[in-house]
Amino acid sequence: MFSEGLKGIVAAQTSISHIDGNEGVLIYRGYEIGELGHLSFEEAAFLLWYGDLPTKEDAVEIKKKLSTYRTLTPAMKEILHSLPEKMDMMSVLRTVISSIGASEYNWKPTIEQSLRLTAVIPTIIAHRFNMLMGRPLFEGDSELSHIENYLCMLTGKRPSKAVADALETYMVLTMEHGMNASAFSARVTASTESDLVSAITSAIGTMKGPLHGGAPSGVIDLLNEIGVSGRAETIIREKLLKGEKLMGFGHRVYKTHDPRALALRTKLLENKGGDSSLDLALFVEKKAIELLAELKPGRSLYTNVEFYAAAIMKSINLPTDLFTPTFTAARIVGWTAHVLEQAENNTIFRPQSEYIGKRNA
Repeated sequence: MFSEGLKGIVAAQTSISHIDGNEGVLIYRGYEIGELGHLSFEEAAFLLWYGDLPTKEDAVEIKKKLSTYRTLTPAMKEILHSLPEKMDMMSVLRTVISSIGASEYNWKPTIEQSLRLTAVIPTIIAHRFNMLMGRPLFEGDSELSHIENYLCMLTGKRPSKAVADALETYMVLTMEHGMNASAFSARVTASTESDLVSAITSAIGTMKGPLHGGAPSGVIDLLNEIGVSGRAETIIREKLLKGEKLMGFGHRVYKTHDPRALALRTKLLENKGGDSSLDLALFVEKKAIELLAELKPGRSLYTNVEFYAAAIMKSINLPTDLFTPTFTAARIVGWTAHVLEQAENNTIFRPQSEYIGKRNA
């Protein structure tokens, strides 16, 4: 049976995550995502890799290992400095990660390998970013968490609690999202018994496509246009009356509330007053939902995770070309979890195609 884009086809069984778009449900390893917004990046990664929530000792050990593995090798630095300045960051990530293909990453993949790749991606991004800005790499601090250290490497200073918490929650909530295009790409590569580096390189190449990992720049434009809360109602009402799409609302999978957006909103409310950009996003969302209900009744358009992702990136002044790489620094955990699961009961993916070309009479 032909199904365009394999839509609706079950290609694998998994215990990693579950999505119910009609009910607005996302589950990691049996836990609804709303229950996990308080987890650190390290704790959530442990859950996806091992299948259980970590003890305090487990979380400390994961943090220690991520800190140990985040340093770039001389070969990685050499490659980073040799790449063309105009090369986009996702292509840089793909190239540097693919260069790691040493013998210790051969089949079968391990959690230790997953830790190494997860640890080094933020450093690649930060090093390349600072190199292009003409600044030295800020090494960060081994005492900082994975996300705090990423922000420290990017900016050279410790982030505020409000911003660090917001980014960490975003990265926890976007670590995994079922059999999406990049996760499928990683599993297909792994199914040939290729190495973990090759599988993640495939996933990065897939994430690079704008239909999958596109940056939420439209939301940034909306927030910049509004600027202050007093302008929100006028601008949003005008856009809706003109029939313009309101960026950051609605989702192709979730037909009701995006559970990740709800969890992010909760985290931002906990730190309300800690950052003006995040406070503006909270106000804009509230006003937009009111106006959507008034002007587009029955449409069920709710905030998606990209709305708050854009607000968070704006709050740390992250350039738009770092949005998708930062998303990648989170999703690497889900990708590696999928590859590990694929390896446990592996069958090579080999779908059929339907020939519709000419035939000789």
